[in-house]
Amino acid sequence: MTAGPGRDEESRPTDAAADDQGATAVIPTDEQATEVIAPAAAAAPPRAVDPTVVEAETDAAAAAAPRRRRSRAARIWITVVAIVVALVALVVVADIVIRNVAEARVAEEIQASLPDEVSGDVDVTIGGFSVLAQYLSGSMQHVELSAPELAVQGVPVSVDVVAQDVPVDLASPVGQLTATIQASPEAVNQLVASQGIEGVDGDLAFGDGTVGYTGSVRFLGVPVEYSVTARPTAAGDTVLLEPIGVELGAGGGSFDVSGLVDRLLGDDPVPVCVAQYLPEGVEVQQIAVAPTGAVVTLKGDGLRLDQATLSQTGSCPAR
Repeated sequence: MTAGPGRDEESRPTDAAADDQGATAVIPTDEQATEVIAPAAAAAPPRAVDPTVVEAETDAAAAAAPRRRRSRAARIWITVVAIVVALVALVVVADIVIRNVAEARVAEEIQASLPDEVSGDVDVTIGGFSVLAQYLSGSMQHVELSAPELAVQGVPVSVDVVAQDVPVDLASPVGQLTATIQASPEAVNQLVASQGIEGVDGDLAFGDGTVGYTGSVRFLGVPVEYSVTARPTAAGDTVLLEPIGVELGAGGGSFDVSGLVDRLLGDDPVPVCVAQYLPEGVEVQQIAVAPTGAVVTLKGDGLRLDQATLSQTGSCPAR
């Protein structure tokens, strides 16, 4: 049977449907859950800047740098000061050691230089700021000698000496020297008795600024005892007893003794020589007496403190 036009037309829609089925892509569905990405959050609006805060932070940063520099400089200065203090301490300690050594050395040399009739310990104190600097300059500015228990020919005395410009070489002369000697009445009377002073019998009696002594003399063939009050004065290497009052003892009341009194008061002062106890060139500058004893001030310029000088004393005239 021949196919007619109607049959072709029936098959044509089927082909079209088949074409449509072949042209359509079937996408299989994914069984995994789809991740949903949230939209990005909107950017926060810019924060407003406080000018006062910015200015404060700027000032703080600017102030921090000088503080750091000052801190560094302070540490440097502290280190420098510590070094200087340490050096000064070392110099002070060294000067103390040198001072002690120098004082001991001078004391030993002076003690060895004392005359044979003088004995005792001598303490030395060197004044001034730096002994090392003074030593390097060649002389000591201020030196003090102390001998509180010195014996001069057996007579106990206390001696203090102040010397200025003392050369390191003791064979060179000292600029200036002042000595103070203190002696009890007993010590002074030992000195007087050893000399056998003419016109003085027995011991001296010590008063305020005066001394008293007794003696005897023949007046008009009659022995007369007297008691003299005298004022001691300094006269180089001699102490003079200048009479200022006279009292006559028994035996002088039966006749006129005014001439004797005038003679005793008018006579030359009684000399007490002290040169034999002093280094040559040292003189008595002042003397003061009291009931407790006598204080004698001596002075010497250009005196040497070596053995040759100190061992050579003056001399008193023979009586």
